[in-house]
Amino acid sequence: MRIALLAPALAAAFLAAPAPAAETRIPDAALAQMGELRTRALADDTGWKVVESLTTEIGPRLAGSEADARAVAWAVAKFHALGFDRVWSEPVTFPKWERRSEHAAVVGAHAQPLAITALGGSVGGTVEAQVVRFPDLAALEAAADGSLAGRIAFVDFQMQAARDGSGYRAGGAVRSRGPSVAIRKGAIGFLMRSAGTDNHRVPHTGITRYDDGLEPVPAAALSIPDADQLARLAARGPVSVRLALDCGWDGQYTSHNVIGQITGRSRPQEVVLIGAHLDSWDLGTGAVDDAAGIGITMAAARLIAQMPRRPARSIRVVAYANEEQGLLGGRAYAQAHADGIALHQLAAESDFGAGRIYAFNTGAPAHARAATAQIAGALAPLGIAYAPDKGGPGPDIIPLAARGVTWAWLAQDGSDYFHLHHTADDTLDKIDPAALAQNVAAYAVFAYLAADAEGDFGSAPKAASPAP
Repeated sequence: MRIALLAPALAAAFLAAPAPAAETRIPDAALAQMGELRTRALADDTGWKVVESLTTEIGPRLAGSEADARAVAWAVAKFHALGFDRVWSEPVTFPKWERRSEHAAVVGAHAQPLAITALGGSVGGTVEAQVVRFPDLAALEAAADGSLAGRIAFVDFQMQAARDGSGYRAGGAVRSRGPSVAIRKGAIGFLMRSAGTDNHRVPHTGITRYDDGLEPVPAAALSIPDADQLARLAARGPVSVRLALDCGWDGQYTSHNVIGQITGRSRPQEVVLIGAHLDSWDLGTGAVDDAAGIGITMAAARLIAQMPRRPARSIRVVAYANEEQGLLGGRAYAQAHADGIALHQLAAESDFGAGRIYAFNTGAPAHARAATAQIAGALAPLGIAYAPDKGGPGPDIIPLAARGVTWAWLAQDGSDYFHLHHTADDTLDKIDPAALAQNVAAYAVFAYLAADAEGDFGSAPKAASPAP
């Protein structure tokens, strides 16, 4: 009797269940073209020319600055010059932070200057006080509340280099969370060893935030040699520092995401999105972070446009606004295109310098894993391995992924990326043209095959997760 009652219910449930998605595959005709595309891409210098143009003609592109506006105009003109079928921009509004001047020095018996830079988002002000050194963020967090009253907190955490940049999680946490923790302990200023892996006397900037309800204090990063110097002085006895920053927030600013599109031959409303961020910090010329990504993705799409047969779907390149201060362009794009999540076949961002790509994966579901493996096979001649259990979305892709767009991951070798990251040393001469061309080839092959796939990679709308 119970079996008889359950049978209709099971049948109804079976009928109501969605049919499994058909397996996604890459057509043989598309795969057959990839040898020629790889060869052309490796010999093409468009990516280098784009990076050279952006870093030379615009230079540093701090979000909200006059150079930000020039970079937007540059990107519009460059997309047109490269032959993109459609070019448009979308507004991104955010608070504007300005850096005007910054100085620090040891005072007293061992008086000497220190190489520092204000953290993005820091308030201005001048403080002079004894420094209290902590080896890491956990040690600062363990200090008693109020124990740093009238002192400057100094977190001396040494970030470790890694090909995948994994050391940045801990190094970046000092920058993002350290000032607020220091304020809770009573500190009137905050210093940190730069979140970097070099030994040059160039400090690394980057955004910080103050928790709501706290009175901000001046916050800065020391170059790594200067952090070593300050640590040695602190080991000898009490040491005081004078920190003077002239910086801060100054109203609102509207920049733009700039978008160029190569139209697909049969499903033009569907897109494979590749992109990078257009803004940079103001110390260098933003070459590896992230003019390289702009050059890689623009050049890859241009090469696809020149193919004898375009892919079925469109290739969309997004030059994102203000990634550096909180993925603001990426968030704005995800919000503006929230109704078109399923139309985004795959999305990938180049934002980890210009080192050679060594691994590939996507976040695709089971029905598209074979297609992911096919793309990986076409990338293998470029020295790129298939890493089916690794990867994740690039920074500006995170808001799209949170809404349901499937990510793709082309892993760049970042062994020396944090030697340059957010410093005055981030300049064009640090980029290897051959490595850049390998990146262009990888993005061109990936984007073409994803756009020509028979079937989808699983993008589907879902409720957006809390903002990253």
